[in-house]
Amino acid sequence: MDKRIAIVTGSALGLGYELARQLIERGWFVCGVDFDAGRQEELAGRFGPDSYRALVGDVSDEAFVRSAVAEAAGIGHIDLLINNAGQPSFKPPTGYEAADVDRCLKGLKGMILFSVETLKADGERDLKIANVMSTAATRGNPGESVYCATKWGERGYTQSLKAAYKGSSVKVVGVYPGGIDTAFYRDSHDYVSEEKQRTFMSPVDCAGVILANLVNEANLTVADILIERNYV
Repeated sequence: MDKRIAIVTGSALGLGYELARQLIERGWFVCGVDFDAGRQEELAGRFGPDSYRALVGDVSDEAFVRSAVAEAAGIGHIDLLINNAGQPSFKPPTGYEAADVDRCLKGLKGMILFSVETLKADGERDLKIANVMSTAATRGNPGESVYCATKWGERGYTQSLKAAYKGSSVKVVGVYPGGIDTAFYRDSHDYVSEEKQRTFMSPVDCAGVILANLVNEANLTVADILIERNYV
């Protein structure tokens, strides 16, 4: 295939969708990963088979991850992996239960599994891995203790990958966006008011900034992308 190939996890909605859509606009072929089968079918029809492959499953399921990466590698060399999938759980510290912890850990587990399998598929060469986290990976937030814990874990994993592949053709980028106006926060109900959410950054703009730094023709790599919203 002449097109560059990207895997984008959490591609059905929000920032993941915008990253996939804008990559396709730039001429990339996107293997989009999401558990929402109905939405994936819709996107496959919208973008067409020459631009989008819908891979439906849970990013924390090892068997699914292996089959998804194998399917992507069967199309051609994977140039870019964007680990974007994640699930929030926003509660006061004493409100967390085991199920909330498991929910938040899915993103970390998926990040690790997709990175490992894609590195293997590409022979640990000529690959860029972008791990989309949150500004929650850079500080502690009172209503996000478990969410922050997993994001700090993702940051540690990202930094460790950077160290492991320093000086090689594998490039690892940490992406740390602040609040984005998507259903990710609206699904948290009372944690963040809808009025406040409307002051969050646009997923269209955020994806544009990420890709401007992530995929360009310059002979350089932006190691970390920290994106804060403008406060009003």
